[in-house]
Formats: sequence, structure tokens, C-alpha cells
Amino acid sequence: MESKIFSVSEITDILKDLIEGSFPFLTIEGEISNYRPSSTGHIYFTLKDEKAAIAAVLFKGKAKALSFTPYDGLKVKASGSLSVYGARGSYQIVVEKMEESGSGEILKMLEERKRRLAAEGLFDAEKKRTLPFFPRRVGVVTSPTGAALRDILQITRRRNPKISVIVLPCAVQGAEAAEQIASQIKRANTFSLADVLIVGRGGGSLEDLLPFSEECVVRAVYESAIPVISAVGHEIDWALSDFASDVRAPTPSAAAELAVPLLDGILFQISSAAENLRAVMQNRVQNMKLLVKSFSAENLELRLRTIEQPLLQRFDDAKEDLLFSLQKRVDEAENRIAFARRILEDANPKSILARGYSVVSDAQTGEIIRKAAQTQSGQRLCITLSEGKIGADVIETGNKTGESI
Repeated sequence: MESKIFSVSEITDILKDLIEGSFPFLTIEGEISNYRPSSTGHIYFTLKDEKAAIAAVLFKGKAKALSFTPYDGLKVKASGSLSVYGARGSYQIVVEKMEESGSGEILKMLEERKRRLAAEGLFDAEKKRTLPFFPRRVGVVTSPTGAALRDILQITRRRNPKISVIVLPCAVQGAEAAEQIASQIKRANTFSLADVLIVGRGGGSLEDLLPFSEECVVRAVYESAIPVISAVGHEIDWALSDFASDVRAPTPSAAAELAVPLLDGILFQISSAAENLRAVMQNRVQNMKLLVKSFSAENLELRLRTIEQPLLQRFDDAKEDLLFSLQKRVDEAENRIAFARRILEDANPKSILARGYSVVSDAQTGEIIRKAAQTQSGQRLCITLSEGKIGADVIETGNKTGESI
């Protein structure tokens, strides 16, 4: 039996259907090699391991969504579909998304840590502090040999050479980096070394930036009494220290621009403010001069009289009211005294006697005789009149009221 003879196109189509149909979507882990970004925005590279390699392409739209910058030697996980390119007799993976190898686990760990620290209030917006308007000293917690420090120093000198920069050196990646970063932040606070702190480094992989997401660094940033600007990596990079800081800068250079005010701008503002103040003061002085000129001795006296006259009138009215009130009270008191005197005079025994009455008493005992029953025939009585006394003897008595003698 004679075997079937295939054309190149036929066998290629068969392999295309077989490969593309069998692997509609898959994830390949490997190391980037032969990295070739094109002018159109597409990215061409090779994924390889110790034994094999496969071509890969990342088209422009997907490339823009990357959270990192690929480079040769970087280990990644590329997800997409296999595609057979018949014209070259080759196959490749068309990448839909790509992440650094191990970044999925790292991101999961960071998200869990972010939620936990956020629940403690370390990222609360209301606890953020404003940056000082004109810091005398800017502290920089970063690697002393990194490009980030050179950029910060260059921008600071250009914007405002009057401001001092204090470098607090530390490792920015590796096992010891997090402790060194946290220690330098605490040292700056303990000795009040700066008015504002820039904490960060240049760009790098997700693993390279991990020290700035360690809990000790995040807490040191949150607890810092000195305002902190977080400047970790490039604009697309992020670390948990960004959320705990008072201000997050997209790059170390941007952090320097935020921390260091432009000296020329400040001098211009001061000059403008001084000119405005001078103009306001001159205007007020001129107005005061015009106001003073409007016053003469006669006008001042007239103004004084205008103020004084109502006060004097109120004083006179109050005086008259007081005198009237006092006189009224005196009159009322005199009337009460006269009335009391009349009552007393009417109650005086001499006044009663003067009206024709007399007082009869026993001549021997002096007992006042108020009724006939107190007397008896032959009893000696003493009759007291308004003027003088009369002695008398009882001849006859009537014991009953109204009884005639």
C-alpha cells in the first residue's frame, strides 16, 4: 500500500489545526530572551528554559497593560494561545497577559497584607499631613549609589540650593533592606534630622520593590512624625509604603519636586506680597491724611458737643427723676407720721378727759370704778377731770345697767 504524500501546505494546515485546536489557551513559564520591542508598539521575544525555546509576540494593546518592563533574563508567566505561522513553518504563543514569575503569589500576599493594615487605619486619608511649605532640610532614605539619589540631588540643587539634603543610606533590595529602611526612618525622627522625608528607590521588578511593602517599613512610615513622601519605582510601580505615606510621588524625581519649593517662585511671591503690602499701606496712610484734614478745632468741639449733649440731658433727666422720687417718698413718710400722731393723740387719756369725760376711782385704794357694782353707800370716791379732782361720797347705787337712781 502506497503511503499518502502531503504537500507542505497540507501538513502545515494539519499541524495548525492540531496545535491551535489542542491549545486554545495556555500559560507558559520561561525566561525572556531576544527581547525586541518594535516601533509599532508590538513586542517580540523568545521564551526559553534549559532545554527548549518558543517564539512569542505581545501586541501593542496588551503591551500597554503591562505593570512592569520586560527585559532579557526576566522569568515570566505568559498566557495566551498557540498560533502556527505557515509561511515560516513555525509556531508561537500570542500572549494575552504576562506577569513576572511568582508575582501572582506575591500580589496575593500583598493584597492580604494591604487589607489587614488598612483595617488597622494605617492608610486612612484623614491622618495624612501636609508637606511643609519651605523645608530647611530634606531627608532621603535610599541607596547612596542609586540613580534615584542622583536625580533627587540634581533637582534639589536646580530648584532651591538653599535647602539642605541629608542622605540616610540603606539597602533598597534584598533580605536586609526592609530593616535598614525602617531603621533610617526612625533615626530621622529620633534626632529630628529633616523637615520632610523622601523614602524610595528607582524602578525594578516586583520582587525588587518588596522591601517597601514589608510591614516594618509601612509602620515606620505611618508612625513618622516627619511628613513622608513615598517614591518607589516608576509611575506604574507601587508598594504598601505608598498608601501609608503622606504623599505618594510617581518617581523619585517627582518626589524632589514635591518636597523642594522653587526658590525663584518663592522670591517672586515674596516680592509680590511686599509690593501689595506697600501699596495697601500707602493707600491707608493717604486716606488717614484726608480724614485728618477734614477735622478742625471747631468741628471737633461740635462733634464733642454732639456726643456730650445727649449724655448731659440723660443726666439731668435722671437727676430730676431721682429728686421727684425722693420727694414723693418724703411726702408719703410725713403723711404716715401725721396719721400716727393723730391716732396717738386721740388715744391720749388727757384728750378724752378734755372732751368731758372723767375717771372715777376709790379714794382709799385708787381702784378705777368701771361699774356701779364696785361701789357701796358711804364709799369715798375720787373723780379726776380734765382739770383738777373732786372728792365725793356714794349716797345710793344702782346695780343694774340703765337703772336710774
